[in-house]
Order: sequence, then C-alpha cells, then structure tokens
Amino acid sequence: MSRRTLIRPPPREEPDALQRSRRRQKLQTCLEQERTALARWQSRLKRAFNACQKHQARIARYEKQLARLEE
Repeated sequence: MSRRTLIRPPPREEPDALQRSRRRQKLQTCLEQERTALARWQSRLKRAFNACQKHQARIARYEKQLARLEE
C-alpha cells in the first residue's frame, strides 16, 4: 500500500457544444498546418521532377550521339 494517496478533483465535464467547438478548432488548425506542409513539399517535388526530366533528356541525347558515332 502506498504511503500517501493523492486526492484530485473530479474531471470537469464540459458541455457538448464546448467540446465540439474546441475539437473543431483543433482540427481546423491541424488542417491548415497540413495544407501548408503539402504546398511546401509539392514545390520541392516539382523542382525535383523537372530536374529529373532534364537529366533524362540529356542522357537520351548523349546516347543518340554515341550511337551515331559508333555507326
């Protein structure tokens, strides 16, 4: 048995409307943060995709040039 017992007040029960409004506000904040993060990643993804396309085009061009020289 423990030496002391903590006596805590019972948890407050909030009205349903207050709980819903707090939950809604929290979800709205999370949604805005996720949208911001997605926009940031999409811009990075576009840059990376364009860079990959450029490299693929260069590789194809070099391969064609090498094939012409070997003929």
